[in-house]
Amino acid sequence: MQAALLADGRRLHLNDGPIDLIIEASGEPRAVQAAFARAAHRLSGLLDALCAELAGLRKPAGAEPLPFAHPVARRMAEAVAPFAADIFITPMAAVAGAVAEHVLQALIGPGIDRAYVNNGGDIALHLPAGSSYTVGLVARPDRPQIVGTATLDAAGPARGIATSGWRGRSFSLGIADAVTVLAPTAAMADAAATVIANAVDLPDHPGIVREAACELQPDNDLGSLRVTRDVPTFSARERAAALAAGLAVANNLVSRGLICDAALHLQGDCVSTGATNGLLLQSHLELVDA
Repeated sequence: MQAALLADGRRLHLNDGPIDLIIEASGEPRAVQAAFARAAHRLSGLLDALCAELAGLRKPAGAEPLPFAHPVARRMAEAVAPFAADIFITPMAAVAGAVAEHVLQALIGPGIDRAYVNNGGDIALHLPAGSSYTVGLVARPDRPQIVGTATLDAAGPARGIATSGWRGRSFSLGIADAVTVLAPTAAMADAAATVIANAVDLPDHPGIVREAACELQPDNDLGSLRVTRDVPTFSARERAAALAAGLAVANNLVSRGLICDAALHLQGDCVSTGATNGLLLQSHLELVDA
């Protein structure tokens, strides 16, 4: 594992194999230093622990989570369980968010005002009363230009953010460039972003290039499911249809209390749930107008 302060002196970079974290905590200097040490200790050995349970984590989830040993593995299984009755999903859909939450817990302590752990764009936040974070939203992960913002306030329920889409670092069954979700936990945001991004789709479109996940990465959790590798330029009607399919799923998750909000992007078009669960409505106006 590698640990180093970034050039600004405020943020800590932790890396262990595929786990790559950017961490920030604000508060008393000695408290922040101690929090960073706790975070590094918390990450140490985590990858090995998850690898020990990898076979189970790659299996399709059931409505009742499997009895995993490690708390991160259990958190992953709990996050995907609400979706298991309707779709194919494995606990791996929540791994980045669950890891971020786990490390965030180690940061919280006396003298720490606010804190976050960013695991490749999946973010867990600590927000004491009266505090807030404003986060930038992007329409394409491969072109990280901010197209809008969302403010997470301590009075609201959102403490996790995640983004998924076919252009991201993980495989997707859909065609969304990016789906960003705000949820009560980072693990749930991670799982829900995956589910919504998969739903943004035009299943019968002949121009979409798909390949079996196992042919691209033999040891992944999606097996022979066909993942999106390339897409053509869609018409306005096609974009609207694909986004509407994803938005219906997102609105259902909001109504069930699983997520707080979602913004869905496809080739320059954007739709959002427009939920007001403690979030600033202005964020949606900025996204839609971008």
